[in-house]
Amino acid sequence: MKKINTYRHKKVLVLGLAKSGVGAASLLHKLGAFVTVNDQKPLSENSAAQGLLEQGIKVICGEHPVELLEDGFELVVKNPGIPYHNPMIVEALRRDIPVITEVELAYQVSEAPFIGITGTNGKTTTTTLIYEMLHTGKKKPLIAGNIGTVASDVAQRAHEDNNIVIELSSFQLMGIDEFRPKIAIITNLYDAHLDYHGSREEYEKAKARITKNQKEQDYLIVNAEQEEVMDIARASKAQIIPFSTKRVLENGVYMENGWICLQGERIMETKDVVLPGAHNLENILCSVAAAKISGVDNDSIYKVLTTFKGVKHRLQFIEEIEGRRFYNDSKATNILATTNAIKAFDEPIILLAGGLDRGNEFDELLPLFKKVKAIITFGQTAEKLERVAREAGIKKIQRVDNVEKAVPVAFELSNPRDVILLSPACASWDQYKTFEVRGDIFTRAVHKLK
Repeated sequence: MKKINTYRHKKVLVLGLAKSGVGAASLLHKLGAFVTVNDQKPLSENSAAQGLLEQGIKVICGEHPVELLEDGFELVVKNPGIPYHNPMIVEALRRDIPVITEVELAYQVSEAPFIGITGTNGKTTTTTLIYEMLHTGKKKPLIAGNIGTVASDVAQRAHEDNNIVIELSSFQLMGIDEFRPKIAIITNLYDAHLDYHGSREEYEKAKARITKNQKEQDYLIVNAEQEEVMDIARASKAQIIPFSTKRVLENGVYMENGWICLQGERIMETKDVVLPGAHNLENILCSVAAAKISGVDNDSIYKVLTTFKGVKHRLQFIEEIEGRRFYNDSKATNILATTNAIKAFDEPIILLAGGLDRGNEFDELLPLFKKVKAIITFGQTAEKLERVAREAGIKKIQRVDNVEKAVPVAFELSNPRDVILLSPACASWDQYKTFEVRGDIFTRAVHKLK
């Protein structure tokens, strides 16, 4: 870890806890800052805040009092999930107090370069693939970010010979200042988090921040099939590596005659890839480009892509029971993700779907529902999904209370060679705390069925 004096004797407010807030507060304390933590959750119910209190960090819990900013803070480090229209953030910015996220701190103390991955879909799979390729190629990678490991914790143990592979959300990127990845990736851009950003334009601006500090010796890997992504690339100073599954790119990474190719070099045949789904080919192309830039040999890339079967909750194969294959795609919290999941299979599909109602309809799934022989719905959007299913001509439609009850019903409606797919097309928050919880319940129900 770099021994920086940037925050020594500075008054810093950490707003919101969760893992990133705890990591930021602890790191700032080590760096000699006068840290105050403010979290909405009452102290009596807040084990994270209690732990920071034991470290000698000032803690204020139970509310977010705007008048707290009168205490002379020189910096606010906010939880990424707190929107910029929050009164505390609005007032901090009015007072010209800088507001950053924990990722910025991680970058400032890290001795290791970063490989940053952002986009609407495919971030976690791409992040994991790159990590596995670098690990197999003995490049000493560390993994961080939204994938579950706090960046500031990882950065403290990183050395110059490591590479930090980090998944980055638009929320995190809005709070960077100096953050500069050696390699940046934008997988794709679709409508997402518009309630947070206010518009598609603002969402795209947040994603574009991943390359704002890159220089000529850095790399930006981008989706050549999306004009809005290429617009971001054209404004970047980095070396551009475009990717496409549809056409040959002389200066990029692409598929040609059944081969994955990078700038004319054949890496491996696509028939040997075990990760299901056409959409995952884009994630693979991103990963191959990042790995090759990082010096990973083709044999290591081949080894990963012939063994890697997916990330938990992302089109994850669970079990085969009496000829039915069960897949957990609980991370499919939007229509596009479910579209990709359905496209991944040629077999008849029993679809488990539903969840939080964000006001949208599901008519985009109508053409895909032709591949679905039965649908089991649950959650707030059950009725909306059932309407589209009826229009698609699906005969077997059944509503249940939750994911757990959906599993045995799906089995009863299925036949050998069918795929039973949890791909909700909705967030989980109407019934479950996280999509991980939802996916774990599905997985346990499948094992129980066996």
